Amino acid sequence: MTPLARLLQPAGSCRPRLRRFADDLGLTIIVCAWFAVLITLVNGKTYQLYDQMVYSIAIGVIALAILDGVRLTVLNDPARRRRWLLPFAVLLVATAPFAHFCGIVIGSLILGNPIPDLSSYPSRGDKGMILFALLAIALMALMILNRERVERIKLERGEARARAETIERQALQAQLRLLQAQIEPHMLFNTLANLQGLIAIDPQQASRMLDHLIQYLRATLSATRAETTTLAQEFEAAEAYLGLMAIRMGARLSYRCTLPPDLRGARLPAMLLQPLVENAIIHGLEPKIDGGTVTVEASARAGLLDICVSDTGLGLPETPAPAKGSGVGVTTTRERLHVLYGARAALTLLPAQPHGVLARLTLPLETA
Repeated sequence: MTPLARLLQPAGSCRPRLRRFADDLGLTIIVCAWFAVLITLVNGKTYQLYDQMVYSIAIGVIALAILDGVRLTVLNDPARRRRWLLPFAVLLVATAPFAHFCGIVIGSLILGNPIPDLSSYPSRGDKGMILFALLAIALMALMILNRERVERIKLERGEARARAETIERQALQAQLRLLQAQIEPHMLFNTLANLQGLIAIDPQQASRMLDHLIQYLRATLSATRAETTTLAQEFEAAEAYLGLMAIRMGARLSYRCTLPPDLRGARLPAMLLQPLVENAIIHGLEPKIDGGTVTVEASARAGLLDICVSDTGLGLPETPAPAKGSGVGVTTTRERLHVLYGARAALTLLPAQPHGVLARLTLPLETA
């Protein structure tokens, strides 16, 4: 493979080699310009600033072409860099006089000045400038290597962060499925027990309960197999669950679900609404003798989706106590929101008026 082909070949770092060389070239020109200003100030000949700029940039570009060409082709593999450190330092020292002479020749051609004779090179003044060029090239190389090291560290941190977020998302998904596995058998056994009793005394009511159970299982099973779903499907599962609870609790439970037609296709993580509805029943209405009402509403504002689940139950406890389902669903929902959306989503629990709890779920509005 030719050196040019190697230069064009994508590197193992975050950018192609040609792009890296272009960035290094820009940094080199800036460093050489500063050295040209420094030389002019030391000499006290400000009228030579333009000439010094041309010579310095020509020397720097030639040195960069040599050193970066070797670094981006031969030394691009991190495994080779350590054993090539000493040869690279020798190459840097050898590059200084070569780049200085070639830069003076090219600069003279550009400015129309006499071209130096190789036989008389280096003169006494040239030796000092060669040493100065060596220091400038070494500084330039250190800046380039340090910048690439910082970029490599940032890339590795970004990849590690992405892996950690993926693992955390998978853990939360597994936790969600475990939570569903804990909740569904309890609810299912109670429903089947009620269904068995209704078959004998009220077959029509038993048929309604069976319809709601089938609808609920169909909605929840499909949701647990997917990472995202639509708001219409979430409401369908919530209504099926509330329908089951309404048959079990009788006149102690009434409910209302309001979903605007334009929000039916909004997408959100699967099984995000269900724990809030279950909390309203388990913690709010079931322990209350006369029951109450559960209201589920969705609305949109300024690119955000608001889902509110309110109940007229017992309200927020003054001191949280470890009880049946004590906030596990809410905690899991908050953790999922944090992983998936960061600060763009939130779940807040507020006292409802005149009594009960209002759970407000806010997340970015995304449509299919």
